Amino acid sequence: MKKETELVISPKFVNDYSFLRKASAEKLKLNFAEISSVRILRRSIDARSKNPIYRIKVLVYINEIPTDETSTINYHHVIDKCKRIAIVGFGPAGMFAALRLLELGVKPLVFERGKDVQSRRKDLKLILQDRIVNPNSNYCFGEGGAGAYSDGKLYTRATKRGDVQKILSVLVQHEAQKEILIDAHPHIGSNILPKVVANIRNTVLKYGGEINFESKVTDFLISKNKINGLIINNNTEVNVDAVILAVGHSARDIYYLIHSKNIFIEPKPFAMGVRIEHPQHLIDQIQYHSAQRNPNLPASSYNLACQIGEKGIYSFCMCPGGIIIPASTDKDELVLNGMSISRRDSPFANSGLVVSIDKKDWSSYNDCRVFAGLQLQKELEKIAFIAGGKSLKAPAQRITDFVQGKISDSLPASSYIPGTVSSPLHEILPSNISKMLQDSLLIFNKKMKGYFTHEAQILAAETRTSSPIRITRNDETLEHLQIKGLFPCGEGAGYAGGIVSAAIDGERCAEAVKRILTLD
Repeated sequence: MKKETELVISPKFVNDYSFLRKASAEKLKLNFAEISSVRILRRSIDARSKNPIYRIKVLVYINEIPTDETSTINYHHVIDKCKRIAIVGFGPAGMFAALRLLELGVKPLVFERGKDVQSRRKDLKLILQDRIVNPNSNYCFGEGGAGAYSDGKLYTRATKRGDVQKILSVLVQHEAQKEILIDAHPHIGSNILPKVVANIRNTVLKYGGEINFESKVTDFLISKNKINGLIINNNTEVNVDAVILAVGHSARDIYYLIHSKNIFIEPKPFAMGVRIEHPQHLIDQIQYHSAQRNPNLPASSYNLACQIGEKGIYSFCMCPGGIIIPASTDKDELVLNGMSISRRDSPFANSGLVVSIDKKDWSSYNDCRVFAGLQLQKELEKIAFIAGGKSLKAPAQRITDFVQGKISDSLPASSYIPGTVSSPLHEILPSNISKMLQDSLLIFNKKMKGYFTHEAQILAAETRTSSPIRITRNDETLEHLQIKGLFPCGEGAGYAGGIVSAAIDGERCAEAVKRILTLD
């Protein structure tokens, strides 16, 4: 017999299996000897009271031998068939679209502008040490997309769009840690993600898929409102029957290409701001109500949001025990993001702190029409680049000085490897963003007393929270409204945000391709 129950456990005992069995027996009023095994189904931290606790949902085996309930996805060996399905981009959306096509017995033909995940390391090193940006191989572009070298956060609210647990199971099947199946806010870590990404690539190749790296799509071949092919690297023509366009939110050249083809796209709201960085021990003290973090508790995180007038201001992509990285995709821009390894053991905590942006904010760029929001995004990245000395150093300011409107005489230590430059961000940032951030910092300090501190600083600019463009599609078929065979997908199309939601959208697009083209 099996029974589910919930346990409330002190962090001291969270890794003590014998204690979990004993607690389960007491909760269910059973003898300890009757408990054959206990399997954790869900685990979360409750730090609302003075003493943080773990809430653990367990499956208790009573006088029954436990069975292996790990799910495994079966893929079909595919061969060349009459239908050719291209996937443009091999980030989370593209990877899971390829895997789902294999499940459905369809061969994926992948074109990725960047390098494989291992080769990307050399270009990331060039960015960090020599401050040289390869526009096709960086923290945004390459195998695994922007998620491959990131914190690997897997929490999503998109639970109604697809099977979240399946996405997590596929990641575990490709050697992500099993804890992601049970943690309320799972993450993988930038030290493990590249291996997982490489294993997914190997699965695609093993079952007959094709992956082409350093293969940038430079043109679409369209006839009678149907996509018939792609031009790769300006010189190679590839005939296709359908395209899953999963290019990520930084592939601006694709937006311009689509627009040049008179394919309808539209601007969409997004968010921009800064990265805020605190000492991790300070966030731990605030969240865990203790001067010293229990070793069985992870580096603490936070999630902050407020509304000021019509504007939403919120934390984004919070990285406990992480570092800030340069996520620029061109030589004359500065874009920041956050990442951390699986242990989350950096002495710093960082998060995006961003303000919602809509058509009122980009009205001065209306001569750019559909690209008005994108132009605003580009301008802020250029401003940050210039303020940092055109060297990928980040303009920075203590948050107390930012609110008071004065330049910081000194800056705290930072995880940002290229370095920081003291700058008047209260003047450099667009006035509407600056004012909203200043007001929000004081509001957030009421929610997290101690958050507003001389020890914290902001660095500019955090601009790539989501795509400022939406490539429109039919809600039912996921196909583009104008172009038959074109399936806009994932973050770059404006329909996802984060690894899991992009993966789910990739699967849905693969299913739509199979359904619409009635592939054998």
